[in-house]
Amino acid sequence: MDSISVLFLGELMLRLSPENGKRLLQFPTLEVSFGGAEANSAVLLSRLGCRTEFISAFPGNEFGEAALRELRANNVGTRFCLKKDGRMGIYFLEKGGDQRPSKVIYDRENSSASKITPGDFNWPEIFRESGAGWLYVTGITPAISSSAKETVFSALEAAKKAGLKILIDLNFRKKLWNYGEKASQVMPRIASYGDILIANEEDIQKSLGITTDRTGEVSSNLDETGYVELIKKTREQYPGAELIAITLRESFSADRNRWSAVVSAGKELIVSRKHVMEDITDRIGAGDAFGAALLYAYCTMDDIKEIVEFSVAAAVLKHSVWGDFPLISLEEIKALAKGNESGRVQR
Repeated sequence: MDSISVLFLGELMLRLSPENGKRLLQFPTLEVSFGGAEANSAVLLSRLGCRTEFISAFPGNEFGEAALRELRANNVGTRFCLKKDGRMGIYFLEKGGDQRPSKVIYDRENSSASKITPGDFNWPEIFRESGAGWLYVTGITPAISSSAKETVFSALEAAKKAGLKILIDLNFRKKLWNYGEKASQVMPRIASYGDILIANEEDIQKSLGITTDRTGEVSSNLDETGYVELIKKTREQYPGAELIAITLRESFSADRNRWSAVVSAGKELIVSRKHVMEDITDRIGAGDAFGAALLYAYCTMDDIKEIVEFSVAAAVLKHSVWGDFPLISLEEIKALAKGNESGRVQR
């Protein structure tokens, strides 16, 4: 296959979390790592053999340098990253257990990444130097500040003019839209640029204003027909998208979930098989793994059913890995996609 080259525009944050089973501030120590939706997807695509470049801004201090080293250690390029006044964005994660849900607290106001502006990046030059065929953005970056939102629009417009394909993961984050605009005012226009659109039911309802009577906040036994109806309505609104994917998470408890997806490819509509996860290690980054795997599979596979099952398998495997980054391999994803769910020791 030809090399897949992808640019990611987003923010990498410090992640602080207590050990599993412990609550924030219950003990005096927190585990430190890095994470963020776009970086998570970039790491997996790099592990799948793709060329990736991260585009963002970092503070010129030890935290910023450590974040850049972490990206490079995972074979994600950083040559288009800037040093900018501000601070390192942080998020705190308290992993849930049984009927207590996980909790995320953001501390990213005035981060360097939130201060990016359209004038910070020469997009035609970046596209030319990188040789990228794809731009990967999420609904998180336009939520963190008005200037970040305008930077996303400038990147999307330039990418379209340059002939790049665009993947957009809607990723609605209610806690982040604080600068005077709502997701529903911004995201429909952003979604119109997408060749691939990814969302869950809340993303579509809150960001695009598309609803049905059969989807919503449910704990288990999701009404699959409601999701089929939802994706058909989304297809009507965004007929130019080559793929539209809705991910389905059924949560029986914090540790036991069921995961699947519905994908629309032109007139084809595929519903994946459902995977049950009984003892989740870390669910953060599962949707990011799905997005990365979907892009990879779309570029390397012809059968839409195979594309969908591969992408869902990547998301499911991420639940078994601690931290934001999907530290999984192509072989592991292929094996699960083909039905190898035993978890037996590989010798």
